[in-house]
Amino acid sequence: MGKENNELKRSLGFGSAISIVIGTIIGSGIFFKQASILDSAGSSSMAISAWIFGGVITLAAGLTIAEIGAQMPYTGGLYVYVENLYGRICGFLAGWMQVIVYGPAIIASVAGFMSIMITNLFGIDAKWRIPIALIIIIAIGLMNFLENKVAAAFSVITTIGKMIPIAAIIIFGLFWGHQDALGQTVSEINRSAGGFGVAVLATLFGYDGWILIANLGGEMKNPQKLLPKAIILGISTVLVIYTLITVGIFRFVPANMIHSLGENTTSYLATRAFGDIGGKLLSIGIIVSMMGTLNGKIITFPRIVYAMARRGDLPFSRILSYVTPKGKSPVVATIFIILLATIMMLFFDPDHLSDLCVFTIYCFYLLTFFGIFILRKKNSKRPFSTPLYPFVPIVAIAGGIFVLVSELFNDPAGVLLFAGIVIIGLPVLYVVKKMDKKRLK
Repeated sequence: MGKENNELKRSLGFGSAISIVIGTIIGSGIFFKQASILDSAGSSSMAISAWIFGGVITLAAGLTIAEIGAQMPYTGGLYVYVENLYGRICGFLAGWMQVIVYGPAIIASVAGFMSIMITNLFGIDAKWRIPIALIIIIAIGLMNFLENKVAAAFSVITTIGKMIPIAAIIIFGLFWGHQDALGQTVSEINRSAGGFGVAVLATLFGYDGWILIANLGGEMKNPQKLLPKAIILGISTVLVIYTLITVGIFRFVPANMIHSLGENTTSYLATRAFGDIGGKLLSIGIIVSMMGTLNGKIITFPRIVYAMARRGDLPFSRILSYVTPKGKSPVVATIFIILLATIMMLFFDPDHLSDLCVFTIYCFYLLTFFGIFILRKKNSKRPFSTPLYPFVPIVAIAGGIFVLVSELFNDPAGVLLFAGIVIIGLPVLYVVKKMDKKRLK
């Protein structure tokens, strides 16, 4: 197949880019993590602080990556950044981590949370959660077999649609809630929940996904300008929305009840606030919100597989780099990611997966944050410069270290498992390159 027939199409504008950023971030985390964050933080005041703190870390990270991404506007995102900064092996591990661990795990986690919402809404037995999640992933994956404009349009629609339940929760909670949002404590708290550090870590799953737009750099019309704008405006918007949602929930639902309801807190609020029919409609709106998030993940992660396969860094790279002749969609890479997500779904629960996702991605975020200092020495002219340099990158680095240390103390076994899967990438790269050399002889 000729190279000209195997390229992605530059067709994404600012509207699509900002919708993908917001749509990918706002999904399951803000709706399903309230109880676990409250349990870890210990009070409503600290839980709200955790959401704000997590947002500030994410914004600092986004401002730092925006400068780096504007200088490397290519398909592959973090994979490309790490390779250009630290060399082929580190770059490969960054890509391998996203393809084998992070991408499939986060897709499985969001689909798992979504299936919980669906089974609660329709009174379906819990044993159907995994089959329902699998059907959702396959359906959205099939949509992504079409031209990228289709999935981008779906992202715009779901991003607009998700603002309805978000606005309803914020307005109802703030103006009709009777609780004090600040100062509530949980009387029967699980002391093993982990403290403020783990609470912040959990919020970062809610904020995660902002960098995935960088994977579409090769499909944007003007990535040097659009990428920084989309990242910064998207994260800032989400930070405000998340803070207001959290305050609204604490205004309406007492902390002890949130602790008892767990993942069902949002479903309870929807039914109590708007009655059975209104609650169901609001729950459907939240499900649409999560569909948009899942679509954003399934748009972006196959692009990393594609970028790595184009470099010959994966087994069966020739097959994995295939794109459809008309729509220019990486269909084989999409199938590959869906298969791995299915495996993750069968062996991990969504909440555990979400924390491990954040840990693995932040290992490479941290490397990339340091990269801004390397690029500043090399390049005096930049399409975008991080404001308040070097303070903002230092905040991003401190936040990254905070995340890694918190998860290492909270779940050392899970960390070792996921780290081991990442390290396995080294012998895989060695074997692939050895086979390539034999073919060339």
